Amino acid sequence: MKSHEIIRETFDKTSPKQIAAELGISLSLVYKWGEPAQGTGSGAANPLDRICKLMKLTRNVRIIQWLSHQMGGFFLKNPKHPGGEEYEFMPAANEIVQQFADLLSEITQSAVDNSITAEEATRIREVWDELKSYVEGFVKCCEDGDFAEIRRETKG
Repeated sequence: MKSHEIIRETFDKTSPKQIAAELGISLSLVYKWGEPAQGTGSGAANPLDRICKLMKLTRNVRIIQWLSHQMGGFFLKNPKHPGGEEYEFMPAANEIVQQFADLLSEITQSAVDNSITAEEATRIREVWDELKSYVEGFVKCCEDGDFAEIRRETKG
């Protein structure tokens, strides 16, 4: 689905007039976001296109992680799957157990004084996010039958 189609789809749930008012922009600009920006379309570069371009320019995945967090979610990047290599299930499964142990260790160390500081909470979040991301890659590899990417990550 193209970005302008997603924008246009949102008009069913939130009126373009409300969007324009809340963002402090013209109604015509909001409508242009819902049209193709290239070729014969009279649309304008919409926020989704701009965020995508920003991501490609900076290669900073934290931007999309931040956006996902703001909406109560979590972003997981799909692992690459070159294929053609043998399964190595046990090293990957062992890595999950080790990362989970690291998370429990981080929680235990942080809570030893019966309180958790903002810095400790941030570190717990980082370890948890790393574990979630790794497990998602593992599950995707299970689905695809390809453990090559996980094997490289555990060696690195």
